[in-house]
Amino acid sequence: MVIVTHDHREVVATALPALAGELGPDDELVVVDNDSADGTPEAARSLAPAATVLEPGANLGFAAGCNLGATEARGELLCFLNPDAIPQPGWRDAMVAPLDDGRGWAAWQALITARSGTVINTSGGEVHFTGIAWAGRAGEPVEGAEAGTREEPGFVSGACLAIPRQRFLAAGGFPEEFFLYHEDVDLSLRLRLEGGRLGVADAARVDHIYEFEKGPEKWRHLERNRWATIIRTYPAGLLACLAPALLATELALVAIAIAGGWAPQKLAAWGDLARALPRLLRERRGVQARRAVGAGEFASRLTPELSSAYLGAAGRSGLLRALLGGYWRIVLGLLGGARPAV
Repeated sequence: MVIVTHDHREVVATALPALAGELGPDDELVVVDNDSADGTPEAARSLAPAATVLEPGANLGFAAGCNLGATEARGELLCFLNPDAIPQPGWRDAMVAPLDDGRGWAAWQALITARSGTVINTSGGEVHFTGIAWAGRAGEPVEGAEAGTREEPGFVSGACLAIPRQRFLAAGGFPEEFFLYHEDVDLSLRLRLEGGRLGVADAARVDHIYEFEKGPEKWRHLERNRWATIIRTYPAGLLACLAPALLATELALVAIAIAGGWAPQKLAAWGDLARALPRLLRERRGVQARRAVGAGEFASRLTPELSSAYLGAAGRSGLLRALLGGYWRIVLGLLGGARPAV
């Protein structure tokens, strides 16, 4: 179990006791504290005396913090848990079960709820073919929901993500240069490139104290890391087919950024990407060298739908939905992937 913290003293006061009640005597807990100024490491040691608390002395970011914790852990299964995600009764056993019960998943997530367990935070992520990603079924009521109806999520959420330790290390862990956001999307797509399947352990529940708005700087990270993920993971044939759509998306996002007040962050993301491009191309060669599936099969798990409530009017436009769906059917036909249902 790996938790990365940064000024999380208040939330770990709730999350760590709930987690301690779930862990067995042979389970281990590694807390990586990213230079908190509010006494989080001391609180973690007090609340979870058996935990290993690492203090690297700097804010490494979520991705690098997770990687550091993974190298310290010794168990067969890694589970990354956000410090503001509170495990519910039975979570531990339900989260471990896919390791041994034949589901064959490369990585999986819990069913993550919000608002004291009344609504879904994510039942598995969605990845649009433009790289935009969001929490699946966010805001839907938990009661009566059939969380396991989808065959496979687009990505598994880093808020509560399980993966065999050796597979995580062999894949290279999370991309540390991302610092924050989209690292779970990148890892999920790399696992799928290697032929791995993703899943959602519906019986494992954690309640996430979640707020989408984190200030305009969040958009810089999201946009920079979205493009980094596309460059690293999308096969060449898919990139060629998507070039017009990716250009159109950039033009649309500029207008959206101006209207939303985060145009400076969008420009900064372009600058970040330009400086990182030589490194990203080197990383791409390594990622693509591990690819075991065709471009069509990889693309078939992406979606043309803009179904997130966070996407506003774009997600509600019937015309845009029809245009994207038609375009995507053509792309999948060219790549030999399964066509989306209509």
